[in-house]
Amino acid sequence: MILSALSPLLKLTPVQSLSSAALLKMDAETAHGATIAALRLGLGPQQNHPDAPELATSLCGLELTNPVGMAAGFDKNAEVPRQLGQMGFGMVEIGTITPRAQSGNPKPRLFRLTAAQGVINRMGFNNEGHEAAFTRLKGLRVPAALGVNIGANKDSEDFVADYVAGVKRFADLADYLTVNISSPNTPGLRNLQADEALARLLGEVLQARAKAKVRVPVFLKIAPDLDEKALDAIARVVLATDLDGLIVSNTTLARDNVGGQENADEVGGLSGQPLFDLSTRKLAQTRIRVGELPIIGVGGIHSPQSALAKFEAGANAIQIYSAMVFSGLNLLDRIKRGLVSAVRANGKTNIGQLSGTHAADWASGKARLKDNN
Repeated sequence: MILSALSPLLKLTPVQSLSSAALLKMDAETAHGATIAALRLGLGPQQNHPDAPELATSLCGLELTNPVGMAAGFDKNAEVPRQLGQMGFGMVEIGTITPRAQSGNPKPRLFRLTAAQGVINRMGFNNEGHEAAFTRLKGLRVPAALGVNIGANKDSEDFVADYVAGVKRFADLADYLTVNISSPNTPGLRNLQADEALARLLGEVLQARAKAKVRVPVFLKIAPDLDEKALDAIARVVLATDLDGLIVSNTTLARDNVGGQENADEVGGLSGQPLFDLSTRKLAQTRIRVGELPIIGVGGIHSPQSALAKFEAGANAIQIYSAMVFSGLNLLDRIKRGLVSAVRANGKTNIGQLSGTHAADWASGKARLKDNN
């Protein structure tokens, strides 16, 4: 089915092949598979010029040529990290990877909300497991920082043990690791965000990291559906550890701004443009609580203006994914050019100088995105 879906793309140029309206005519999961297949065949765009110096970013000791990454969920099985790096991403996060392969939830499980430029998924950590990903990544040269997003098997008797296994397997291979406890599609997983459970999880994960050959940075990915009391608790636990950073945020269960739209009633996590305001507010609220702790902002970025807003809310780097479903892979270049323009327009020399400049306004809900284009 993927091959038949891919056939019209083969007639297009590399850039056209992955930004064509043909993808939007396919079933959402089929289109995703066709995109991965096209990238494997070399049909993706490649950046042939260096990133502007204004985008150079140091993140937890990682020197990035730019702070725009591909979020987890796109390349679940580490099939195309090198190709994504060649496109111009500053970091590429594969996964989520669980210790054992699992098929995920029954299909259909991926839905577009075209009117809102949103996506709902209930994939359920479908992936081929640690060994398959490790085999693909071992010895692979990726022209970007390589992140491995680790998770727990749905039927695991001990979720924490699964995360520890992920650290042990990938700590000596990845440039950074992400502990994903915020997917809404694995029952009970988000409970690990609570005080005692989070303290145990981070304690064991970071103890496993300490035994690795190198000190790989570890990020914790949290949900946007946490209230401020829960954020207080997470900040308290995190700041008592040597965790390297946070990723804010995963998908949301809320449907407040998409009610009545086609597919809006589907069960799963909502991402894309409808997530932007919520995830950016939670990012800013988290920034205020954790001081200088590095944060990667993700959720609803769909334009240069929304990317800039993430930095102003407190992000040190950002990740994109869902908006590319509607805008194509050339969104990456648009965002990077827009960030360079914003740095220069503000009289600065580097994007990092804009981080957190409007965190208070975003945290309180006073800030609004000025341009959705």
